[in-house]
Amino acid sequence: MNNSAANTGRVLWAGLRALLVLTVICGVLYPLAVTGIAQVAFPGKANGSEIKDASGKVVGSALIGQTYLTGDKPDLRWFQPRPSNGLGANSVNTRYKLILSGATNRSGDNADLIKWVTDAKAAVVKDNSVDGYRVNPADVPADAVTSSGSGLDPHISPEYAKLQVHRVAEKNHLTVARVDELVAEHTDDRMLGFIGEPRVNVLELNVALRELAARQ
Repeated sequence: MNNSAANTGRVLWAGLRALLVLTVICGVLYPLAVTGIAQVAFPGKANGSEIKDASGKVVGSALIGQTYLTGDKPDLRWFQPRPSNGLGANSVNTRYKLILSGATNRSGDNADLIKWVTDAKAAVVKDNSVDGYRVNPADVPADAVTSSGSGLDPHISPEYAKLQVHRVAEKNHLTVARVDELVAEHTDDRMLGFIGEPRVNVLELNVALRELAARQ
């Protein structure tokens, strides 16, 4: 009995020592080392890919989209993101609030999806048609009327951004040429020249737009 108790005690003490050592290594030292390396090598990404405005205020993350609304309708002063039920209502300078993540995908012949896309397309044509410029429904890209897989995509295609240029220029009393330049300046090419598609980060573009409009 004594030997059995002693053996049990040694096993428990060995297990406790292993727990303490592994807790310090895996729960303290390793996270601190990884965090330190990340802060030195990739500080922006390590801190959430924050986007700041001209005053240095954090207005969101480059990795998560935002919507730009007046009440429950799009605020047409700003470039609009992909449609999504997963984004919290925001403008470029309000506190960032995320509601949920989730796609709106359905089968191609689903009646709800057909109605969503049809309604979204009509809204895109209406919202972006201004005096002297009429949006051709055939030119409305897919990302203007469908959400991404997560519903949180921060990017739109250059085609969708350019489709919005005339409306944004009119609402902000800017020239079409200058807003078109702004879109070109904020269009990212394919990664390494062949991965993915060209894209425009909507929040970064709207931050630059606000700064440009403020100088007018």
